[in-house]
Amino acid sequence: MRIAVDFDGTIVEHAYPEIGKPIPFAIDVLKRLQNDGHQIILWTVREGKLLDDAVAYCRQRGLEFYAVNRNHPEDNIAFDPRKLSVELFIDDRNLGGLPAWGVIYQMIKNNRAWQPATADNVYSSAEQKRQGGVFSRLFKK
Repeated sequence: MRIAVDFDGTIVEHAYPEIGKPIPFAIDVLKRLQNDGHQIILWTVREGKLLDDAVAYCRQRGLEFYAVNRNHPEDNIAFDPRKLSVELFIDDRNLGGLPAWGVIYQMIKNNRAWQPATADNVYSSAEQKRQGGVFSRLFKK
C-alpha cells in the first residue's frame, strides 16, 4: 500500500516552522510499515529548507521516504497540492484526530477502519436518536 504521512502534528508535535518534539512511536511505526512492504510518502506543506530539515530529521532516525511531496521519486513536478495517488493518508487533521501510532499500525496491518472508543466521542443509540446524526450535531442551527 502507498501511504502519505504528514509531518507537523503527525510525526512531530506542532512547532512550525521549528521541528517539534517527536510523537511517540511515529518513526518506529513508519519504519515497521516500510518493512512490511508499504511505500511511505511524506506529504507536507513544508518547502525549501524547512522541508529539507524535516526529511533530514527523519533520515537521522532511520526513516527514508519513498517520495516527498510527489507521487513517485522520479516525478519532475514540484510540490503540487492537487491529488496524491495513495491508498491512505495519515494526518493529525483527520476527522476524529490522530489515533495513537500503535493503533494506526494495527489498523493498517489488520485492514480495519478506526473506530474511536472514548466516552467523549461514542454515543449510545438513544442519545444518537435524541441528538441526530453526526452531521446534524456538527452543523446545529
